[in-house]
Amino acid sequence: MIKFIEKQPVVSLLLFVILMLGFTIDSIPVTIMEARNFISAREMLTDNNWILTTMNGEARYQKPPLPTWITAMFGYLFGIKSVLALRWPALLFLASIGISIYFISKKLELNKALSLINGFIVLTSFYCIGITIEAPWDIYTHGFMLMALYQLFILFKSEKTVILRSLLFVIFLAGSILSKGPVSLYVLFLPFIITYGIVFKFKGKPIHFLKLISLLIFGLVLGGWWYFHVRIADPETFTRIAERETSNWSSYNVRPFYYYWSFFIQSGLWTVPAFISLLYPYLKSRVTNLKAYQFSFYWTIFAVILLSIIPEKKSRYLMPVLLPLAINIGFYIDYLIREFKHLMTKKEIIPVYFHFGLIGTIAILFWVSGFFLASSFTDSTWVRFTITSLLLALIGFFILKHLKAKNIKIVFYLVVVFMLSIGLLALPLAKTQSQENYRPLSELSADRLSLYTLDGISPEAIYSYGDKIPSIKSKEGIIIPKETEFRLLTSDSKPEDIQELSKLYTIEFIATYDLNFSARDYKSRLVNQLYKLTRK
Repeated sequence: MIKFIEKQPVVSLLLFVILMLGFTIDSIPVTIMEARNFISAREMLTDNNWILTTMNGEARYQKPPLPTWITAMFGYLFGIKSVLALRWPALLFLASIGISIYFISKKLELNKALSLINGFIVLTSFYCIGITIEAPWDIYTHGFMLMALYQLFILFKSEKTVILRSLLFVIFLAGSILSKGPVSLYVLFLPFIITYGIVFKFKGKPIHFLKLISLLIFGLVLGGWWYFHVRIADPETFTRIAERETSNWSSYNVRPFYYYWSFFIQSGLWTVPAFISLLYPYLKSRVTNLKAYQFSFYWTIFAVILLSIIPEKKSRYLMPVLLPLAINIGFYIDYLIREFKHLMTKKEIIPVYFHFGLIGTIAILFWVSGFFLASSFTDSTWVRFTITSLLLALIGFFILKHLKAKNIKIVFYLVVVFMLSIGLLALPLAKTQSQENYRPLSELSADRLSLYTLDGISPEAIYSYGDKIPSIKSKEGIIIPKETEFRLLTSDSKPEDIQELSKLYTIEFIATYDLNFSARDYKSRLVNQLYKLTRK
């Protein structure tokens, strides 16, 4: 099986993502960032707001439109209400990242087997998966940038500006900027350029680099046209949003410089190998290609340093660091595949047994989770849980068996199968864990009475409802709707506002709509009260 996978690396990486999450990722509730993207995509289709993007009918220029365009196309083809369909584009870009890492590894003159391992490492890294729903714009911007960097790598190595490669570089670079502005330029492109210059040196005639600079400028202009258009079409709103976003860089979520120093933990499943792969003095004499190892190492370190300089810090911003880190981890895994049977020192052996042994043990003991989840299981859920537990126990058994036999390559691929099984079989069990009070707003869409909000509600609520929910409160005060009877949704009702409305309307409390999927991660902003107002 491993030989077959290695013969079809691109297909294998793509199918892995599709099988792992392509049919089950809708089991996870829609996040706030996703909801914003999905709402804008819906309003592109319903209101034709493709350029001057909106959310709940109001201008939303915080993020460029390319990811939303792609989402809208999938929504048009497969249904704007299908969370699975709306998440598929992000999954395809996740697959593209694994494939790009494979091709970049090949260009680093690594063999096909190691390049494929690198691709699987990045696809099974915790935040590379998590970012697809936590911050959907990020997977697009970094996916496009990685494609652009692969083309740039070829242009650097060949010392020629081939037309096709140049065109692809410009298009992918523009795609990255149209996905989330200059973010990926700073955290992926810049450290890549610095690292390439240090490790491989810039070679070629001056005219070659002048052409590359021209391509870079062309890509920046092509990717920046939307910003220029919005700046001209709606200058006041654009300026206000841009000032607020810019101020966040220095005043919002400010963390110390060392906040990102534990970045390797974000690789999740590969935390221990990630840490060891960063021990440069240890691994530099054990890799088969020192230049390539230096490249992935410095690319990773420079990306972390550049991120650390910015005062605003969030854990999800580390996701692009995991891309070169995956290549770095691959060198350590390759070393274990080649030499683990011959290792004798406990310092080298114990971390390997601990890491893979822990994964194998977790797989075997997955059935224990049934004691905590059983109360919400139906008969069909028990069938799925039993099958999942048996399969994971089998995978765990073989992980431990081959670990004892020191067959690290087989162990590695069993860990990949473990991740695939978690996504394909275990993830749907999350649907059964919704709290008792969970009640979506989508059931309100059948009522013909107009629905308004008083104090603004969460993007998740607007997406759940399936349409815009106008606010009747402005800076000047409360706006009286033209209808004599309407519904009012509020997430944080203020007594003075309700009292003001009670002078004109008879107010009847209808129900509470709680979008909290789990009691363990309860958010008060997801709780909404519905009222019916009738003019006196």
